[in-house]
Amino acid sequence: MTIYALSSGPGISGIAVIRVSGQDTKKVLEKVTFSSLPKPKIATLRKFKDPVENSLIDEGILLWFPGPESYTGEDLAEFHVHGSKAVIDAMHSAISKVEGCRIAEPGEFTKIAFRNGKINLLKAESISDLISSETEIQRKQAIRIMSGKSSDKFNSLRERLLKVLSNIEAKIDFPEEDLPNDILKNVNSETNNIKQEIINILSDQKVGEIIREGFKIAIVGPTNVGKSSLLNYLSRRDVAIVSEIAGTTRDVVEAHLNINGYPVIISDTAGIRDSKDEIEKRGIKLALSRAENADLNIIVLEPKSIDFISFLNNFTSKNTILVVNKVDTGVEQISDEILKHNPIHISIKDEINLDKLLDQIKKNLENKFLTSENIFITRERHRFNLEQCVSSLKNFESKNSIEDFDKAAEDLRLATRYLGTIVGKVDVEEILGSIFNDFCIGK
Repeated sequence: MTIYALSSGPGISGIAVIRVSGQDTKKVLEKVTFSSLPKPKIATLRKFKDPVENSLIDEGILLWFPGPESYTGEDLAEFHVHGSKAVIDAMHSAISKVEGCRIAEPGEFTKIAFRNGKINLLKAESISDLISSETEIQRKQAIRIMSGKSSDKFNSLRERLLKVLSNIEAKIDFPEEDLPNDILKNVNSETNNIKQEIINILSDQKVGEIIREGFKIAIVGPTNVGKSSLLNYLSRRDVAIVSEIAGTTRDVVEAHLNINGYPVIISDTAGIRDSKDEIEKRGIKLALSRAENADLNIIVLEPKSIDFISFLNNFTSKNTILVVNKVDTGVEQISDEILKHNPIHISIKDEINLDKLLDQIKKNLENKFLTSENIFITRERHRFNLEQCVSSLKNFESKNSIEDFDKAAEDLRLATRYLGTIVGKVDVEEILGSIFNDFCIGK
């Protein structure tokens, strides 16, 4: 089967790239160009025609990559045409008329590259992350993973486990052989070292996942203190409805921002108060949930927010910024209980100290991502498999006496499998769909 798809972005553009890969790629080139194959990996100007009607579609650049020296490992070609919808549609129609060709599924080109051993699973994921990156730190993380840093680390740990496993299985299969007496001691030492290395990797505060998905900030506080106004200010646009009516915001309103190169998801939440309105109560429950799961909470009060002190005491931590809004009306009413938390005094209306608040947000982001250069985990899939690997190693340590070698060996096999699953060294068919479905169709 031969697949084809638009690989460049949708919409009108100067140039559009249509990619073709598979066993019939040569046939596609011959029928669409009505000429012989160009020289490999050399851009060639060609006329592209409908293979049935012989009518001219466009004139553009043709690139030919014979397999296995291509992105997919198969015969692959790229048509560089003018980027109008009419030209793209006509090219797709022309290619579809060649027997054995079909439109590609999302991520199918990269999936084929993985299956043909051109890339491992981590690199495939990093390609997807690079395509979807919106901030500089996301781009850098994707490039770092693409370079093989994580792959090398996990492959190294796996190879070390395989060596340990071979020693264990030698002891099982050849009990009468004169194997080193200290084999068990050496095995214990190495598995413990591997386990500790993985535990250290796991103690990363999920920085890699946060970079990929976005740093979550929740704006919480009582009703009518300026939470929605703050969201609109930080977003530089009217994201949330602002009203003097208490309880206007009942659902979570989100905005995706780029603050100093860091990806941020900031949420405006329902005002927290005692309410008998069922819909508002649901909104308040959701607000509390967002606050609980946020990477940073911005608690917004006003000078007279005395009734919110009990909530404040429960949520104030190193992951909280406290602000008192509406200080343009006076600060005399601010209680000592609030002042002891060193709030930032702001006025969104008069733009007082908003730069100070923004600086504090930036400091929190910088502190969170300080260790980002040493991160190996970027997805929950990686973390799950590493946690399972540690669990299997702990099980191994509990039963690796001479009598339990058979059972201990199975725990090592599981630990090795979990590491292999991360990079795609084992049968991972069940996870491929979810990974590659995140790709755009032409990738």
